[in-house]
Amino acid sequence: MCKGLAALPATCLERAKGIKTKLGILLQKPEIITDYIIPYSDKPEKSAKTQRASQIEVLQWRESLEKLLMNNYGLAAFKAFLQSEHSEENIEFWLACEDYKTTKSPVKLASKAKKIYEDFMEKEAPKEINVDYYTKEVTMKSLVDPSASTFELAQKRVLSLMEKDSFSRFLRSEIYLELIK
Repeated sequence: MCKGLAALPATCLERAKGIKTKLGILLQKPEIITDYIIPYSDKPEKSAKTQRASQIEVLQWRESLEKLLMNNYGLAAFKAFLQSEHSEENIEFWLACEDYKTTKSPVKLASKAKKIYEDFMEKEAPKEINVDYYTKEVTMKSLVDPSASTFELAQKRVLSLMEKDSFSRFLRSEIYLELIK
């Protein structure tokens, strides 16, 4: 006799909820992407409603990844695309670094630096990014005295990886092609 979901361990239920969320993203229409901006910040975010990008703006995203990332709607669309490919750690790291660079308090800077390193750069980190040993070493050494430029090298490497790999796939993706229409 089936005991239902109550018989499953809590960890299985949490994992199933996460999978359900990720699958839900794939089923969304591009218009819904605007509600899916999730900044990497300790502060609770206000509603991230974004006006839909015009066709001209969407076409301009082809020019560079930077143009895409500077547009809130473009950023949301790119992030949704990466999530559909299960490779969102790069954009999450990039967003975390952007948030980190705006931090003024030395105490908050140090705690954010530690969290970013643990989440994205440590060996077997939950969202480990693919950067070389040298970049990890340089970043780790700069954690001794964190500054706004602590993750600069790693962020540039990740941006370059996204530009060479994910961005070109995004431009050929169903998400982007639907936005052009």
